[in-house]
Amino acid sequence: MFSIHSLEDLSLLRETVELECKLAQGQSGQGEVPKDFWPTYSAMANAHGGVVLLGVREKDGVFSIAGIANPAKVRADLFNNLNNPGKVSANLLADADVQEMALQGQTILLVRIPQATRKQRPVFLNGQPLGHTYKRLNDGDRLCDEETVKRMLAEQVEDERDARILSHFGMEDIDTESLRIYRQMLKDEKPGHPYLEQDDFAFLQSLRGWRRDRATGVEGLTFAGLLMFGRWSAIQEAVPHYFVDYQERPEAKTELRWVDRLVPDGTWSGNLFEFYRRVYRKLVADLKVPFGLKGGQRQDDTPVHVALREALVNTLVHADYTGRVSVLVVKRPDMFGFRNPGGLRLPLEQVIRGGESDCRNRILHQMFLLIGLGERGGSGMPKIFSGWQSRHWRQPLLREKDVPEQTLLELHMLDLLPGPVLDTLKARFGAAFERVNSLGRVILATAMIEGVVNHARMTEICTDHPHDLSQALARLERDGMLLSQGQSRGKVYHLPGSAPVSPEQVFAAGGSSGNNDHSSGSSAASSGSNEDSSGNSAGRLPGASSRVLNEGTEQAPRDGHGCLLSPLLDAPVVDALEALSPALRDDLLQRAALPRAKARLDRDSMAAVILSVCEGRYVRLSVLAELLNRDADGLRKGHLDTLVKDHRIRRAFPGTPTHEMQSYRTADSTDHGADGS
Repeated sequence: MFSIHSLEDLSLLRETVELECKLAQGQSGQGEVPKDFWPTYSAMANAHGGVVLLGVREKDGVFSIAGIANPAKVRADLFNNLNNPGKVSANLLADADVQEMALQGQTILLVRIPQATRKQRPVFLNGQPLGHTYKRLNDGDRLCDEETVKRMLAEQVEDERDARILSHFGMEDIDTESLRIYRQMLKDEKPGHPYLEQDDFAFLQSLRGWRRDRATGVEGLTFAGLLMFGRWSAIQEAVPHYFVDYQERPEAKTELRWVDRLVPDGTWSGNLFEFYRRVYRKLVADLKVPFGLKGGQRQDDTPVHVALREALVNTLVHADYTGRVSVLVVKRPDMFGFRNPGGLRLPLEQVIRGGESDCRNRILHQMFLLIGLGERGGSGMPKIFSGWQSRHWRQPLLREKDVPEQTLLELHMLDLLPGPVLDTLKARFGAAFERVNSLGRVILATAMIEGVVNHARMTEICTDHPHDLSQALARLERDGMLLSQGQSRGKVYHLPGSAPVSPEQVFAAGGSSGNNDHSSGSSAASSGSNEDSSGNSAGRLPGASSRVLNEGTEQAPRDGHGCLLSPLLDAPVVDALEALSPALRDDLLQRAALPRAKARLDRDSMAAVILSVCEGRYVRLSVLAELLNRDADGLRKGHLDTLVKDHRIRRAFPGTPTHEMQSYRTADSTDHGADGS
């Protein structure tokens, strides 16, 4: 449980959990549960949990204590409503989840809302899931659409998502060659297995690829049977959103360029079994990992091979094939990326810890297990982590995205503590560095490598508890080894003398002012809403609002395209359309044509346009808003913050993420994660 004794502790809490503050004064001033508590309760329960502070106000990251005059009454009202099914569908709170705390002579209530289990979701209000289910997104409570609610309900009642019997599909829809090769792999793994004596139909029945429903008498090909062994034409009919994609990219970049790609194109079956076989061979080809010895014999199957094999199987058996996102596997020189549609069925911490399993497609999982692929009992993710740890590479990054719902696993082949970085830090801090513990060293090394670091970034790299990370960052700042900018979740840390570039330095005098060390943009985080809205006049002319050039930037050095040049940034800046060459201005307007023509655009299409417009150069927020014909603040909250969080785009000024002069560039080789990339 949380221990809060000061406003500083509240700031640490803000860094570690989803936090919401509500005054909860009530009309009488004695305190009451505010009406807007309930959407927040639903939203946090349906996402990753969080904390609500009653009797506290927060503005721009600054906390002030209002207190609750009668906390016992508020607590009683809270539990009365939680136990009223007409108010909320599930009470997730125990007595210990609601704490009275004294701060500055006032009493507040801390309410810890846990993440709901799969069987409890959706947590909804007023007895009706449709139209009354919320989910936490971008520090706000978003009303879930009908498709999202129905998917939660399906996940709630279906332990096996792949056991469904498909009407009007039969053995003619099975790729016999896939079934033959699977049978041979089973023979190699378990030579005396009784299934090997069966004909194809009985064999498929034994695998539960074909089954009979005892209650209804209906029998036929199962969802699992078709996905694992089906023909491409049949899979397309049964699962319209099904798509599997492998890409090998030549550089450590997020750009969509590949040297090898495998997708269902009619030349092969397109089923999951064939996809696994083809992709695993590609993943381990040219893998630069030394082989081990056991009993004097070379062991071709290293822990890294095991980790990659498990990651691939994991992606395929946990995917929600009714979702709108494809299965994507990416191989890059610096990392492997795996993406599957659908969120995790267990809390993230539990998945990483292992020991418990809730597989979405249990028949598919069993099919892979039978031929020696995959792990039982929730041990798969620990195997992946230990495989990567065996090479002293950065901890695998497992995360979820809510819109559209997907799970991402990134396996980076990067040392946590490169030798040259350690030598530089030792020379810089001397004896003080020798007293820094291992976590502190990782934080300092990351700050040096990436320019800035924040709490969210360190949770991606380290296995340490979030509270320990907060204390480590605070301790390094107190000892003068780190300096900070910003507040709450926007707070970033940097080494002394290496402060992130500020907008004023770049725009006040063309980047010639200031004495900072060179620092490039890096990522800080918060996610956005699902749709954008146009707050601008559709008839506005390009350049109408770009006359923001001040006296300094009018005389600043520019490249041949009219972009602002600054020695403090690693790329030129588009700071005003009217300063650009006609050719570049026309090119950017062409790239932005789709959102300029449509007042509403789906998230993926808008992201693609933003990444295209910001490719190779920083684009100032006001210019980007003008190009896309969108309100600048809505564009930042609804799209740019999410792209930064997903490491697909970079801020020029990470120390001031919400500054009006913030500029953005599509991520390249400095990118530290990927949207499945």
